[in-house]
Formats: sequence, C-alpha cells, structure tokens
Amino acid sequence: MIFTRMKILLITPALPKTRGGNRVTAIRWKSILMELGHKVTVKSSNDDISQIGNRFDAMLALHAWRSAASIHYFHEQFPQKPLIVALTGTDLYRFIHSHPTPTLRSIKQADELITLHDLAYLALPKSAQKKVHVIYQSADFIKRKINKNKRYFNVCIIGHLRNEKDPLRAAYAVRKLPDDSCIRILHYGKAHKSIWAARADKEMQKNARYKWYGEVPHWKINQCYATADLMVLSSRMEGGANVISESCAAGLPVIASKIEGSIGLLGKNYPGYYPCGDTESLRKLLLKAEKNKKYLTKLTKACQAKANLFTYQKEKDNVNKLFNSFL
Repeated sequence: MIFTRMKILLITPALPKTRGGNRVTAIRWKSILMELGHKVTVKSSNDDISQIGNRFDAMLALHAWRSAASIHYFHEQFPQKPLIVALTGTDLYRFIHSHPTPTLRSIKQADELITLHDLAYLALPKSAQKKVHVIYQSADFIKRKINKNKRYFNVCIIGHLRNEKDPLRAAYAVRKLPDDSCIRILHYGKAHKSIWAARADKEMQKNARYKWYGEVPHWKINQCYATADLMVLSSRMEGGANVISESCAAGLPVIASKIEGSIGLLGKNYPGYYPCGDTESLRKLLLKAEKNKKYLTKLTKACQAKANLFTYQKEKDNVNKLFNSFL
C-alpha cells in the first residue's frame, strides 16, 4: 500500500480523444496511479509545462524522443524530483539511431526507464540497462464465441496503417490462396497518412479477401477478438504491442513477425513466428492455421499460457513497485 500521495505529471505525445497506443497507455496508467492514491495530470508533449512543472512531485513521460523537450525541462528545473521515461518501439528501434542526441539524452536523464517487453533492454546502452523496469500492458478478459458453422476463417489485424506496422503484409499473403481457402483479413485501424488509405482502398478493390474498416471504437475490437479465428501482428518494430496482451487474454491465437518486441512477450519458442516482411512464409502459416487444427490449437494454448502476464493486477503491482521506490 502507498501511504504518501504524489502529484504526478504524465506526458504523452498522443493528443486527447485519439485512440493511439500512447493515449491508451496514458489513460490506463493514470487510472492505476489514481487507484494507488496519487494525483495525476495528463499533458501532451506539445504543451508548455514551464508554468506548472513546479506543482508536481514526479514526471512520467511516454516516448523518449517525442517527449524529449518536456523530459529535458523537468530534469533541468527539478533534478531532485523523480523522472520516469517509458520507451516505445520507435524509441528503441528507430529514433535511438535516427535521432540519437535527444533520444539518448532522455534515456540518460531518466531516473528509471519503463519497457513493455523482456528484450527491450538489448536496444539500450549498457549504462541504461540497470534502470529498466518491465511492465507488461494489461488487457481485459474476453470470452471467445465459437461458431462452428461460420463461412469464413477470419484473421484480424488490429493496428494503424503506418510503415512500422507493415500493415498490408497479411493482405499480400492472401492474394493467391487456393480456391478452397476460407481465409479473409479484417483490418481495423486508422491510416496515419492519406497514401496508406489509398493503398488499403486499392487493395480492397483487387483483393476480395481483404477488408479495411478504418478506426473503430474499442468495443468493436473486442467483438473481433471474441469472434475471429486468428490475429496477425506483422510489425517491423514494436515496443510491446498491447494487441498481443489483448489476444492472449481473449485466448485468440497469434501469428507474428519475428521481432524482439513480439518475442519479448510471447517467448522465443512460440510456434507462430514468420520472418518479418516475408509474404510467402506468412501465407504458409495462415494456411497451416486454417487447415491444421492441431497447429491452431497449439497456438491457442501457447497464447493462453501467457495470459496471466497481462492482468490488470499484475500491471498495477509493477507500477506500484516502481513508484514506491521513490517514497
């Protein structure tokens, strides 16, 4: 239990009312911290905090690069106050290389670092690895609805259309399936640029197995978890995808690109990986999942075995342990 209440400034690059991962994480962590007795104020990375920073006992910032200005300001003005930085996939696998000065500065200035999967520390300088706390993102339990008489083998993709997600890889993989295959791809997520919307629209015109629904409310995502046969995560980089947590909590089997962000959640021996960007390998796994019940069951059981990592109570306990270290 926490008996000392802290006033925490939580910084996220995601704007209010958006449905991106950073905003979802910020809202959930705000809820957890408030349940633990703290007072939390959420601000955007673009907000000027120079007039309010002195009101807070600590800062928790999501995204080392996008929140670099806020992190630097808080560190310089209040060096005695706890500063925690949560690292995203783009921090770890892009900006640490493309924009090393602000990204590595944020990592160095942080008193503690949060990562969302077990292998994230490998992307960090050795001097920063001792500051890492792994906090798995939690997901609500969703009861699966099995319809044995349905017409399709539904494969869902939950993710925005942007380059990091390799969002159309599954669509490419189902272009030339055998006529007896019932696979179809159901894609939910916002196109971050108009070019991605155009690509998805073009793909739907020539690929009857692919349907893009755009950004939808989360209850529709939960409905998909409950009724789909499989989930594909085709990302080129991930900091610890919440869709894996949600799929495992729902008992929905996953096929994922073999990247550190997925291996760090599902484990190195998980049987559902394919080489990132390899359309043919993904096609073979999709057909195997559809036609081979033993393989699909193996995937399902492997995901179910991970579900206990992603409970709300475990995430809350890990957050509590981190902030207790400052009291």
